[in-house]
Amino acid sequence: MDSLVLDYRDPLFSVIIFFTLIFLISFITYSFGLYKEKNARKDYRELLNRFELGKLKEEDYVHLYKTYNLPFDSIILLASSFLHKGDYSKAISVYLALLEHVTDRVKKEELLELLGSTYFKGGFLQRSKEIYLKILKFSPRNEKALKHLLIINEKLKDYEKVLEVIQALDELEVDVIRERIHIETLKILNNKELTYEEKTEKLYSFYKMNHIIERLFVQFLIQYNKDFLWKHIDEFDVNKFTDLLWYLDFNDIDFDVVANNEQLNQIYNAKGYLQTCNHSSDFVFDILIALNKHEHKIPVTLDFEFICTSCKHTHPIYESRCPHCHNILTYKIKHNLAKDLNERNQSLQ
Repeated sequence: MDSLVLDYRDPLFSVIIFFTLIFLISFITYSFGLYKEKNARKDYRELLNRFELGKLKEEDYVHLYKTYNLPFDSIILLASSFLHKGDYSKAISVYLALLEHVTDRVKKEELLELLGSTYFKGGFLQRSKEIYLKILKFSPRNEKALKHLLIINEKLKDYEKVLEVIQALDELEVDVIRERIHIETLKILNNKELTYEEKTEKLYSFYKMNHIIERLFVQFLIQYNKDFLWKHIDEFDVNKFTDLLWYLDFNDIDFDVVANNEQLNQIYNAKGYLQTCNHSSDFVFDILIALNKHEHKIPVTLDFEFICTSCKHTHPIYESRCPHCHNILTYKIKHNLAKDLNERNQSLQ
């Protein structure tokens, strides 16, 4: 009996029992881990299948972030699919849901930037403005937020606020010379206390110092002071607003001035308003002049497009600020031959 008791107390037996218990605990823990991982993968696959079908809900993104530790950048990439589809409200809901659970300051700031940008793209300018102001409260040197705030205030025609933002960007050593010139021009154009003559005088003085506002100035003159335009036409680069001259009403053209300007003469010969020249230095105009002399009227006209010299994107209409890269007064005009749909429609009537 004593020997049997001694066997139980044998150190080797204790070691065997110890390792057996470790093995059992490890096996149970491993098996439970496999079971938990299997369920997690099943749950994860269900979420991915819902994502593929475009059915992920806002809380699903939070679930992926909190439960499965899916990287923050991956979550944002998934949420961006709504932006590509133009579903801004859905993207906004996801960002708002994530904001409630993200604690890291850098990630929170990134989320706020995405939220502000999405509000902006969706046309919710006031909400976008509020988000960017919130960002600037704890990150006053956030250049991206300041630039968006500048554009938003410009769209809201709050030019004094724009100038405040320009001053802040200037202090950050950001080049804002063109922005300042642009906004000062807009202030004159939208000043209801000035007469058209006073606006013309101010813009003319400003133009002589800053030729980049040429297009804006000419647009104003065509609409409100054509006499001034024709009187000073030689002071402008006609190539920068050919489209405006092309679409000008016949009765608004000063043909005495046109006769003394080679470029204008070529434009209106190409248009078919004149028959005073046979050729043009511009290849497209040269073709139109030749076609206008043809016995049978051929329905051909000019089509214009605008290329941003900053981002190289092409746009069908002129805007002082490129909608893609948001740089201002960077469009270069290009003209091409196109079918004259008005002429063709008239012939069918």
